[in-house]
Amino acid sequence: MSEATIKVAFTLMEVCERTHLPEQVLIDIVEEGVLEPEGQSPSEWRFDSYMLTVCQRAARLHRDFDIDWSGIPLCLDMIAQLESLREENKKLRRQLSRFLVEED
Repeated sequence: MSEATIKVAFTLMEVCERTHLPEQVLIDIVEEGVLEPEGQSPSEWRFDSYMLTVCQRAARLHRDFDIDWSGIPLCLDMIAQLESLREENKKLRRQLSRFLVEED
């Protein structure tokens, strides 16, 4: 029996509602390369749940740190790298702990 995958797609207006961002701002975000929706024009764009999360994170970075939209992709990339390095560090620490012996 195979697992069914559910794919959720949001329209531009639905993303606007969920992120509390104006439509033009979301269009600008797509033009800056922060989001890459499926579809050719804003009326056809479809965003998956991952892109919705990225958009929410981008909006927080813009709002909380006053980062220009053109700088958001770099910030998101750096955050992703940091998260990856933290996961790798955790994994390596677990592996290392097998070789360390506590002394009383």
